[in-house]
Amino acid sequence: MSETFTISKPDNPLPLIFDSPHSGTRYPEDFDYACDFEALERAEDKHVDDLFACAPGYGGALLCALFPRSYIDPNRAACDIDHDLLEQDWPQDSNPTARSDAGIGLIRRLVKPGVPVYERHLSVQEVQNRIEHYYHPYHDALQKLVDEAHYNFGQIWHINCHSMPSSSARPRQAIGLIGNRNKAVDFCLGDRDGTTCSKDFTHSLRDFIKGLGYSVTINDPFKGVELIARHSQPSRGRHSLQLEINKSLYMDEDRHEKSGDYEALQGDIEKLIAFTADFVESRLVDLAAD
Repeated sequence: MSETFTISKPDNPLPLIFDSPHSGTRYPEDFDYACDFEALERAEDKHVDDLFACAPGYGGALLCALFPRSYIDPNRAACDIDHDLLEQDWPQDSNPTARSDAGIGLIRRLVKPGVPVYERHLSVQEVQNRIEHYYHPYHDALQKLVDEAHYNFGQIWHINCHSMPSSSARPRQAIGLIGNRNKAVDFCLGDRDGTTCSKDFTHSLRDFIKGLGYSVTINDPFKGVELIARHSQPSRGRHSLQLEINKSLYMDEDRHEKSGDYEALQGDIEKLIAFTADFVESRLVDLAAD
């Protein structure tokens, strides 16, 4: 069994893949963080792996990271290196983004604004170790699932599963929302402005979630990052969509525990998974008839 991730595969697979890259809770012994552990826990997408655990029963594979995103973030580019965090010059090519500048690049420097994760600089060797033993194995596992499904079916649908704090769930534009634009949205679907997924899937899933009584936005406030960018190619039938769930729908965010609404949301997530499986099956029929 991998110490980096788990994979649950269905008995009767569809070309449908779910992954939860930020729900890991196994903190490696060499992490050596200095901040409060509770603050690190709040960076997790806690319980997202459990919310989607029924996916194999509907034909979808489920990949879940076991390590925490604060240790290394698989939803960043491997070259998004935060040079301010290192004790030596990085010996390979790097391309730090604004996320590294904000302390939330590949290796997190800040657990929240103004609060460092470490009281030290990291060595190049330990960053390379995290990339080699955690980052690459996770991406390789997802790539294998995508490639196998695409080989067997000619198309794949991948949903990258996350949760967002209610404080971060406020859309910037609020297009299509009714009422107070400062109100947190329940779900956000990200397809990087239509570049990682067909619009018919994105819009169909949006409409289904709205039909369950939730508010939904697309690409606002989150468009999706590395995992859907790297593993998608809609022109070749590889569709990737990021799905963000407002934590307040199922958690007491102050206590960082499941709320009394957890089971209700879990039931609706199962309906979402079932809808997605039906959508995928219908597109396979369409392709076979073409």
